Amino acid sequence: MQVHVYHDSIATGTAAAENAAALIKHAINTNGVANIILATGTSQFNILQHLAADATVEWSYVNMFHLDEYIGLPVAHVASFRKYLKERFLDLVPPLKAVHLINGESDAASECQRLSLIISRHPIDAALVGIGENGHLAFNDPPADFDTQDPYIIVALDEACRQQQVNEGWFAAVPDVPSHAISMSVNQIMLSANIICTVPGMRKAIAVQQCLKQPVSNLFPASILQEHPNCAIYLDKDSASLL
Repeated sequence: MQVHVYHDSIATGTAAAENAAALIKHAINTNGVANIILATGTSQFNILQHLAADATVEWSYVNMFHLDEYIGLPVAHVASFRKYLKERFLDLVPPLKAVHLINGESDAASECQRLSLIISRHPIDAALVGIGENGHLAFNDPPADFDTQDPYIIVALDEACRQQQVNEGWFAAVPDVPSHAISMSVNQIMLSANIICTVPGMRKAIAVQQCLKQPVSNLFPASILQEHPNCAIYLDKDSASLL
């Protein structure tokens, strides 16, 4: 695991996007296609902005998978991660080879099965992820399931996770935040050849300290990244302040 610290979130996102673009281009040059995972949330604003602006990436050779999505939330809702990815990435780049978004409005179990089958046929070259204030990886809140081999699973969102969504302005109050979501599992994320984890902001400082400095534990789900051979962590001075 490599840790990179930059002055602010813009520099952090820019550097992470440059790494992601390089990995995508390498996969295309090597295999003729690149399979990537994209995350959402405020931590991903800058990396997605700079990645979308990179005209050197041949997006028509890229398959994109979606990290997580609320169950039962309409796609038109401001907090919808499908809406987020469409507006902040997909509408800004040429059409991709394939886009596999999570439909949280369909039958959740069937949707997990559908996506699990697809991703099992697409080895992931680069996963772009973040770390939640409670240390979650995707929507795998503590204590996270480190055992399941299912690529996509249904998860319950804990109070800290739901409060973070309110703090970031996606919902007015905790009761408005859906209680469950479809999430990529921890083991599926760890199967990625490369992981780029972007975590700016003072609100993430405690989680960063716990996940990077504590022993690996499902109580600090993102601590599992310590065991990945090709994981790059991108922090700003605020999120790295407790290291």
